Amino acid sequence: MSLRARINSPEPVNGQSEESALVGVYRAKLLEEIDLAEMSTLAAADRRARLERVLGHIISREGPVLSTAERSQLIRRVVDEALGLGILEPLLEDASISEIMVNGADQVYVERGGRLEMLPMRFTSNEQLMQTIERIVSTVNRRVDEANPMVDARLPSGERVNVIIPPLSLTGPILTIRRFPRSFTLPELIGLGSLDEQMMLLLAGLVRAKFNVIVSGATGTGKTTLLNSLSGLIPEGERIVTIEDSAELQLQQKHVITLESRPANVEGKGQVTIRDLVRNSLRMRPDRIIVGEVRGGETLDMLQAMSTGHDGSLATVHANSAEDALMRLQTLASMSEVEIPFVAIKDQINSAVDVIVQLTRHADGSRRVTEIAIVDSHGRDEYRIVSVCRYLAQPMAADGRVYGQFAYYPLPRRVAERLYLRGESIPPAFGVAQTEEQLALRGSAA
Repeated sequence: MSLRARINSPEPVNGQSEESALVGVYRAKLLEEIDLAEMSTLAAADRRARLERVLGHIISREGPVLSTAERSQLIRRVVDEALGLGILEPLLEDASISEIMVNGADQVYVERGGRLEMLPMRFTSNEQLMQTIERIVSTVNRRVDEANPMVDARLPSGERVNVIIPPLSLTGPILTIRRFPRSFTLPELIGLGSLDEQMMLLLAGLVRAKFNVIVSGATGTGKTTLLNSLSGLIPEGERIVTIEDSAELQLQQKHVITLESRPANVEGKGQVTIRDLVRNSLRMRPDRIIVGEVRGGETLDMLQAMSTGHDGSLATVHANSAEDALMRLQTLASMSEVEIPFVAIKDQINSAVDVIVQLTRHADGSRRVTEIAIVDSHGRDEYRIVSVCRYLAQPMAADGRVYGQFAYYPLPRRVAERLYLRGESIPPAFGVAQTEEQLALRGSAA
């Protein structure tokens, strides 16, 4: 078997692939020849260059004759093992991959275009996987062991990392890396089919007119991506405070304050929650507050901020429909230590939330805005939402894709008046609802 075939062969040899065995041999030789103390003083780029140079000399001196491609491939694999994250390095450099999932040493999955695929690569053992995990978490001054078997953190390069190890995981160490999402403008999302021009015009007017918007959807539907796109519509000159568990938003405005929560240290001290940051942000004279995701008692503080002078605020919430989003907000707000009746929380939601933008990931992996709903239950006992746009999906086609069309409905008159007073035009597709009866019929149909 040629060296190229041996390097790429996934077949196990004595419990590990021949590729891994070859990489292991040269990694050991490399570590014998370098000065670790000297290496620690070099910058990351210089360190990698030095290792590649030394390894090249080793291969020239002791290794077989290799083609340029074979030599480069072997050097990269060995240096990745010695310095980087081993088999994960090329995955982190692949821009088409949005998520990396390692389920023990034998399974590596990635998500591309909304679909999962298993890769023909593996770690040699759970011990090697644990070494990679420890290298990852050490970059954020965290540790993972039996006393601390779970870690949730953000890497300096922006990726979100979640680790859970035995004894909590019965399938070995589990590593999930979520890639830092690229910033998309609304026109780019139109090109991807996530929404259309009429919806973009409406959302742009609602954001500029300082409507409070909740972006709702399940995991992986693109809530953060859309939130980032909507935030790009906020006019320059406003003071924006963003609050996130892991800082993913990439606002382009000049006056942006970015806050990130902090978990407790190994002694269980020093935690700073989203709720702490929301409360503190109110003392920072914000024009708008953007919360990456509300998931607990901070929801009540966010709702109070929205209804007491911080119009135009944005947030995301996990929910499967616009109606579920309101109920989810009500449940989360009740998790605050403040004793407050459900009816009072409902009034708070009705006065704070103006618009819900619902996102859905379809069976073919595509992500779309499937509903834009106006919360029109001010002064009412029950929630009422009025849908102004829906995506009418068809059954999956023979080519495995989901097709459909966007349907538009007139805006409630009070919303149209508010847009008019703010100097925003109403997109032609939406018009204006003429009567309360029309709204009542549409609300009950939704």
